[in-house]
Amino acid sequence: MTGNTLASVLAGARLMPVLTVPSAASAGPLADALAAGGARCAEVTFRTPDAEQALKAMAAHGGLSVGAGTVLTPEQAERAVAAGARFVVSPGFDEDVVAKCRELAVPVVPGVASATELMRALRAGLDTVKLFPAEPLGGLPMLRALAAPFPQARFVPTGGIDASRLPAYLAHPAVLAVGGSWMATTVHLERGEYGEIRRLTAEAVHGSAP
Repeated sequence: MTGNTLASVLAGARLMPVLTVPSAASAGPLADALAAGGARCAEVTFRTPDAEQALKAMAAHGGLSVGAGTVLTPEQAERAVAAGARFVVSPGFDEDVVAKCRELAVPVVPGVASATELMRALRAGLDTVKLFPAEPLGGLPMLRALAAPFPQARFVPTGGIDASRLPAYLAHPAVLAVGGSWMATTVHLERGEYGEIRRLTAEAVHGSAP
């Protein structure tokens, strides 16, 4: 890969809010709330019709390094980067998505759920992967089991992680950052609870500090 890595894009941020934004209208206030809570990055999932516009609005905010999540195809990766995504996250490993992201010179973090998938990602020249879905797969014991034979791998565990589990994941030396959605759920966004989003983000950022 190029020198443009996820670690360089995150610049030390270890908490990654994973966002499913139901309406682009909420993107600006959401970005404000996350930044006010101390977040420095965010992943906007491509799961809603407004995802592309929400990503564009949040990327324009300037206070966050914003990436695209749930990217399933090279075409989605291209649209995400055009909208301002600084990194791309996929739930699984797909060679075509990885190739497109390499062509676009943007960091890509594919999901892995097994040693076989991790070996494929490493063989493709990647060193950072998303362990997904982390908690259903076995949580921290699963991460430890994968990290032991692959010391060169860095992980971004995501899926089922909440504030109570965050410190234990971050304490593992192979974990680059942790993704979670508890700070800004679709319920928070539908109700316009931006103060609560800011509060939960601040708590999580405090919990992720070394």
